[in-house]
Amino acid sequence: MNYNLLLNILKAEVLPTVGSPDAGAIALAAAYASETLGGRFDSISISVNAKVYTDAAAIPGTKEANLEVAAVLGAIKRQPEKQLSILASITDEELDQGKNALKQKDVTISIDDSKNGLWIEAYLRFGHEECHVIIKDTHTNVVSITKNGQFIFKQDASGETAKERAVFQGDEIRIADMISIVEKMPWYEMEFLLDGVEMNCFAAEIGIAKKMGLGIGAFFHSLIAEGVLSDDIVNYAKMLTVAAADAYLSGESIKIMSCAGSANYGIAAILPVYAAGKKIGVSKEQLARAIAISLGITIYIKVRTDHLPTLYGCPVAAVSGASAAITWLRNGDGRMIANSMKNVFGNLTGMIGHNSTKCGINLSIAAAVAVESSLMAQYHIAVPLHNGMTDSTIEQMIKNLAQ
Repeated sequence: MNYNLLLNILKAEVLPTVGSPDAGAIALAAAYASETLGGRFDSISISVNAKVYTDAAAIPGTKEANLEVAAVLGAIKRQPEKQLSILASITDEELDQGKNALKQKDVTISIDDSKNGLWIEAYLRFGHEECHVIIKDTHTNVVSITKNGQFIFKQDASGETAKERAVFQGDEIRIADMISIVEKMPWYEMEFLLDGVEMNCFAAEIGIAKKMGLGIGAFFHSLIAEGVLSDDIVNYAKMLTVAAADAYLSGESIKIMSCAGSANYGIAAILPVYAAGKKIGVSKEQLARAIAISLGITIYIKVRTDHLPTLYGCPVAAVSGASAAITWLRNGDGRMIANSMKNVFGNLTGMIGHNSTKCGINLSIAAAVAVESSLMAQYHIAVPLHNGMTDSTIEQMIKNLAQ
């Protein structure tokens, strides 16, 4: 692996989203098809695999939670250039158009159990014309667009996105190698990742100020302000992380920098690292490198466990990445970084669940685990070998998780 490949993976997997990335990808597929047909359609048929269907959530700003709405709004907005932010700023007029379309047109969502990973197909028809769009592997990776049976765009089945992701599936890449690449990479190449820090911090600020969602971020903020909780790394990380999750889960149209197809992963991989960096007092360069480490490890674990349901209750991948990055920020060596990830696995793998409504609460726990696992590792505390999923190497632990 070289740094250009790692950069390409980060740019493909770290994307701004408004609402669920899965719902956004469904809207995106419909938007490409609608744009091809000039914005006209009589029917919309969406086919997704079970994982996409299960992971998709509410449409921001609409109080609607069904994927038919996402598909119709994508077709109406017809702005595929917005990518996963296509569902941002839905107007009342567009929402009314969408509701009318659902009553007047044939809109269906079906599940194709034969497809693995991420798979979305959109069929739009208008009169005798039709358009078929396929998105696979990642949420914005359009592999084909056909109009009336003729390809107007086609990507090789093993296109660049699939090839780049496949690198993380092999045994030749180790976490230590990735960290070494990040350490040597020109830092300006990673500066774009700081946009994710700014974006997710803004979401946290809004979550606190407006007491969004369950209001857990605002709750921690009050406890810190009152002196009930100390304003330390752990509590600051918890407050920011859960406040951003509050904002994301509120249903409002708030942009989040996602990672590996999950807004929650983006929140958990970025904000604890930022919190630690701010308390330590690191430079922009150090923070950018640490965020790259966190996101890179998150993607690495997610790719290797992609057949599992999204770990909503406990984003092990993102918390492992964050803990490793925090350890790196605090000048921890390779063994400490590995032990911090082992501690995360020991703490969190028993919490794996699939209920997104509890995500904010569990993310506050996860943020604390990211910081505490790092601190324990730097004091030479590590979960013993073969305790649960822990093993002799990080790579083997990830294989254990994938089984």
